[in-house]
Amino acid sequence: MKQYLALCQRIIDEGHWVVNERTGKRCLTVINADLEYQVAANEFPLITTRKSFWKAAIAELLGYIRGYSNAADFRALGTKTWDANANDNAAWLANPHRKGIDDMGRVYGVQGRAWAGPDGQVIDQLKKVVDDLRQGKDDRGEIITFYNPGEFDRGCLRPCMHTHNFSLLGDTLYLTSYQRSCDVPLGLNFNQVQVFTFLALMAQICGVKPGKAYHKIVNAHIYEDQLALMQDVQLKRQPFPSPKLIINPEIQCLQDLETWVTLDDFAVEGYQCHPAIQYPFSV
Repeated sequence: MKQYLALCQRIIDEGHWVVNERTGKRCLTVINADLEYQVAANEFPLITTRKSFWKAAIAELLGYIRGYSNAADFRALGTKTWDANANDNAAWLANPHRKGIDDMGRVYGVQGRAWAGPDGQVIDQLKKVVDDLRQGKDDRGEIITFYNPGEFDRGCLRPCMHTHNFSLLGDTLYLTSYQRSCDVPLGLNFNQVQVFTFLALMAQICGVKPGKAYHKIVNAHIYEDQLALMQDVQLKRQPFPSPKLIINPEIQCLQDLETWVTLDDFAVEGYQCHPAIQYPFSV
């Protein structure tokens, strides 16, 4: 919480006003932010100065792991986070590659599970990393990237959290996640939850210990219509201690995550929080 609140205050104190072309809104922006999460100590980075809906974040992560490309599949898992980008994004609605209602195109998990090269070859990045780590192997390229410039026109949104780089030292697994753009009041806690949970899950299914997760953000911003709520409400609240994430120990392999795992296999213990804040969302 301290590093989250420090980033929010830094944006307010040091940020530059930038007009975002996609949303048409102004936002206060800083470049480069580094966050760390103590996954080994199970200090789950759930925001406590407002109510945070962690289940939707984990449901979205499960959808990425399964390579989903349809908002209806994400809703079935327990999150509506892709409804707006799939169905209310004017540029995507006019895109000839859109297949119809709820179609997201080739974004995020599609790239992670079925990257399409120029020769038509399909690469399952996630499976390669899992197979290596389960064998105790780290080739310094245990990378899953959702960023495929050759297919930007085939998806409703360029990935914000675009690359996950796993590193194995002995029997301990680390994760460095890279994010090009971050809506700090709304999106960041989703991203924090997903980075933490991704490392915890990968360590569990690969039979190693989790270490730290490093979260690197390039462009961190607060939209103009979010600023008053951040300054006058959230930053005036005192945080509570970090809760713990409980993951079903029966999840033992990638196939489990692809098939039977649901939100019922995750729980949070010791979560105290202030009331929710209804920050505006920019499509």
